[in-house]
Amino acid sequence: MVNAAGKFGPYSQPGPAPEAGVHDARVLPGRGQTGSELVRSRIALQVRLTSVAPGDRLPDAGVLAEELGIGEITVRRALEGMCQDGLLDRRRGRAGGTFVAQGWDTVVPLLHDADEAASLDAFHLLLECGLVAHGAGEVAAERLDALQALVDEMDQADDPAQLLMLETRFHLDLAQALGGPGIRELTADLLGRLCLVLPAPAPEVVRARNRCHADLLAELGRGALDPAVQAVKAHHHTHPS
Repeated sequence: MVNAAGKFGPYSQPGPAPEAGVHDARVLPGRGQTGSELVRSRIALQVRLTSVAPGDRLPDAGVLAEELGIGEITVRRALEGMCQDGLLDRRRGRAGGTFVAQGWDTVVPLLHDADEAASLDAFHLLLECGLVAHGAGEVAAERLDALQALVDEMDQADDPAQLLMLETRFHLDLAQALGGPGIRELTADLLGRLCLVLPAPAPEVVRARNRCHADLLAELGRGALDPAVQAVKAHHHTHPS
């Protein structure tokens, strides 16, 4: 989960006090999502993380509003928009509610936007390069060990959905390790939006990127700044052949 307080948030409330040397996402540009976009990106991210799946019932709008720290009317409008897009289904009756559409994987490709995806990916690259440059040689060994465990798990994974979930977790946990909870939230914003506008990479691409993950952790452990940054760049430049 992105936040231990709930599947989807809260994100506008103060997080834990930042540790010495970590960043606060509020000083960074580019987080200007509307409330509706935040709802969309958080639901998309949770589908990618397999916290919710097609056919699952979402929490009521009031619960989502509280978890995300935004207005309930905004959440209702966002959910209605996602229903109109075919991402969610609204059902009436005692067993009703708002559900992730069974056709989620069919609808999402219709929302892909190459220009927006390129812009978001470029910002994510810039963010990770900055975090690596800031943290090289200063990352606690236990944090690197936890990230290495994800790399090892990806090496053993065969299911494409599990591979995507683990890669997403790696980048969220990397953001936490190098920048703290505020940067993790910012990364969640970016990754959630990318889930909707960028085609999911093929398993062989994810495996190639995982080799970049391993290289990055090795260089961070050595405190080697330039090679660590190059590993981040190599990851972001790994695309389907």
